[in-house]
Amino acid sequence: MADDDRRDERRPDPDALLALAEKDRRGKLTVFLGAAPGVGKTYAMLSRARRLKADGIDVVIGLVETHGRSETASLLDGLEILPRRRAAHRGRMLEEFDLDAALARRPRMIIVDELAHSNPEDSRHPKRYQDIEELIAAGIDVWTALNIQHLESLADLVAQITGVTVRERVPDVVLKRADDVLLVDLAPSELIERLKEGKVYLPESANRAVDRFFRLGNLTALRELALRRTADRVDDQMVDYLRQNAIDGPWATGERLLVCVGSDALSEKVVRVASRLASGLNAPWLVVSIERADREVETPERLQRIEALFRLAEQLGAETRRIIGNDFVEEILKLARREHATQIVIGTRKRKPWAKFLTRSLPDALAVRASGVGIHIVTPDATPTEARRMAFAMPKAETLRQSALSALGIVALTALIGKGIDLFVDLPNISLLFLLAVLGASVTGGYVAAFLAAALSALAYNFFFIDPIHTFTIAAPHEVFALVIFLVVAVIAGGFASRIREQAEVARIRATALQSLYDFSRKLASTAKGDDAIWLAVSQLQASLKRKVVLLVPLKGDLGVAAAWPPDTELDVTDMTAARWSHDKREPAGHGTGTLPNSRFEFRPLLGPHGIVGVCGIEQTAERLDQNAERSLSAILDQTAIALDRARLADETVEQAARLEGERYREALLSSISHDLRTPLATITGAVTGLRELGERMTPENRDDLLQSIEEESGRMSRFVANLLDMTRIEAGTLKPKRDWVDVADVVQSAVERTRKHAPGRIIEPGIAADLPLIRGDSVLLGQVLFNLLDNAVKYGGDEPINVYARRDGKDVLVSVTDLGKGIPPEDLDRIFEKFYRRGKPDGRAPGTGLGLSIARGFIEAMGGRIHAESPAVKKRGTRIVLRFPESNEARGKAQ
Repeated sequence: MADDDRRDERRPDPDALLALAEKDRRGKLTVFLGAAPGVGKTYAMLSRARRLKADGIDVVIGLVETHGRSETASLLDGLEILPRRRAAHRGRMLEEFDLDAALARRPRMIIVDELAHSNPEDSRHPKRYQDIEELIAAGIDVWTALNIQHLESLADLVAQITGVTVRERVPDVVLKRADDVLLVDLAPSELIERLKEGKVYLPESANRAVDRFFRLGNLTALRELALRRTADRVDDQMVDYLRQNAIDGPWATGERLLVCVGSDALSEKVVRVASRLASGLNAPWLVVSIERADREVETPERLQRIEALFRLAEQLGAETRRIIGNDFVEEILKLARREHATQIVIGTRKRKPWAKFLTRSLPDALAVRASGVGIHIVTPDATPTEARRMAFAMPKAETLRQSALSALGIVALTALIGKGIDLFVDLPNISLLFLLAVLGASVTGGYVAAFLAAALSALAYNFFFIDPIHTFTIAAPHEVFALVIFLVVAVIAGGFASRIREQAEVARIRATALQSLYDFSRKLASTAKGDDAIWLAVSQLQASLKRKVVLLVPLKGDLGVAAAWPPDTELDVTDMTAARWSHDKREPAGHGTGTLPNSRFEFRPLLGPHGIVGVCGIEQTAERLDQNAERSLSAILDQTAIALDRARLADETVEQAARLEGERYREALLSSISHDLRTPLATITGAVTGLRELGERMTPENRDDLLQSIEEESGRMSRFVANLLDMTRIEAGTLKPKRDWVDVADVVQSAVERTRKHAPGRIIEPGIAADLPLIRGDSVLLGQVLFNLLDNAVKYGGDEPINVYARRDGKDVLVSVTDLGKGIPPEDLDRIFEKFYRRGKPDGRAPGTGLGLSIARGFIEAMGGRIHAESPAVKKRGTRIVLRFPESNEARGKAQ
């Protein structure tokens, strides 16, 4: 038992196996990593490529930058080179990597140099690493080169080391997902010597590089970064191998980082420091932003900065999340406990000494209340003055003007009212009027209006009501104290009133958004068709976002516009390409993304529970969507995706039910044909064989019996084929009954005589009323119906007589056929009119094809009548089939 437990503990990690299986379906990425330009990355790539080419591997050069190095350019001889794409950029023609040509060529392996390169504006992707990701997704192996200073998480550190800000950067996640990272190393002294010899840059560029970037200290530090990052990558590969093969080994320590950011400038440094810390600890990390629940404090500019921070964090390999709460410390610690975070990374500014006695900073509060969690504090590079200027933004001039006018007007009105009261009544506490003015200003104008109203109220109260009047001096000392207390109370009360106003406004905005989403959900829930859901979603999005919205769904193998609002919204070639990309890759594309950012629209996939159902495009303007709009957009898209998926499943269910019904009918038809054709054919074949073989030796009586059998079975086959043809006419809708005058009595009598010939031993008793009027219909179809009903009565009615009645019932004409058989169960009274439904098995099988009553219903309804079954009919047994025809007005006129 212990051995079994040990074997269970050694099972491979399922997540590691799934990651391995996912890699097998994609191409492989190999990155040649170097500390600086000139260490030989491109030379190493081409040397290995030539060896693979010699071994018969399909190797293609997508793009290689030789920078004028002759020994590197010589390695291109004998290798297939794809033509470059010409692109215009700032008045110049550039030769760029042709992604579409590479996808069309589809080699086994392709070399695409300069991983951190930025593409021209008309390219599908802004960055070359995104081109490479598309090649890998297509199953093509890619080799590329990268210098360590281009990693996103090291950008600020490289700037500190070298004094050069690197503009072209690659997210760390690209290097982390690479299948192989090969370090191309060269000693800094040798690299400087190569630079001086002109083997890295041209001589004039080499001199500037030695003076600025290629210093011994800089190269040594960059070399250390490259070695460390390569070692981290090797450690990741080792851990993956141990997990995939269930080998006991040096597992990771299980650290997890929680990174707190805001909209200030320090947060970008916090993210980069946390990225390096997570890389060093080989730990996952989560970046979180906290929003206040009681009021909206984030401006659109700050929201854009937080969005940019989240995109940066995701590029560096982090998860991102937003939470809402008022107690920031409690929310952070609650999230840390829920996510099992072992380290919290947070930034802090330098504070004035006196500020420490008033409030405790967020990092200090975390340090006091946290237990078992490490706190990493990141300090800014900027001076305290700059940090404060970044943290506090002045209100807009228009807001200040409106607040000042509001405060001035309310205080002036209050002073006027107070003066009027003072003329008639001498009140010692008239200052309470000005407290009311402060509260009113705070409710109408917010914090700024409240503070201005408090100051103006203090001045007005002093000028108009404190001796000496009409001066700003105060004679009595106690009046000074009372004025100060009044001012403090006014500011506090105004602040609270203003906060309540903001909370009410936030609650109103969120309630409006919630009500709008509720109304949309209710309308969507009552929508069964996909087209209705699409138009409902488009109109709701346009009303909520005040922007052009278009929704595309798959149509005949391509993506087509299903709805747009306004209806005249059109998509150009770039827009459609971005929409197709979003649908195929199931990720956002278009404006503001990494794919075709020149598009006017941002396209987001609609992902339902059972796959992608469409793509939604939202026109983007200079003003980005605020936080509430983003929430509404996400909620509407999610609900629309579910509704479209539900509509698609409903359509598939109807189609499946139709297919199953068709299969059931087909099986019943084949079963009926196999029985009802095989039996008469076998009888006819046997009779013909007997007549042919016996010939004159057969007695006349036996010959007559065989001939009668042939005649009866031929008639049976004829009726069977006729039933099938009649049913086909009914199903196809080609049945066109005549509208002649029909004498029901004659039709009934003819059907009875025909049945007596078919079943000579059965008793059929007709009963026809004398005053029976004519009806409009088809006498042939009616006769066929009555014969089918009588034939069923013969089969199922036993040996008792069969009754046929025709009479008037008010303004209708009724014809009924009644037998005294076992009857029909109540649950089968409606089913007997379905195709291929048969009851009873007197010979081990049900007699007939099960089409007679179904054909009868089709014929009767085609003539404007109705048919139904009643059972029991007489004395708790038997079955009665009733036909009802309306008496025509013309027949009524003739009778009169």
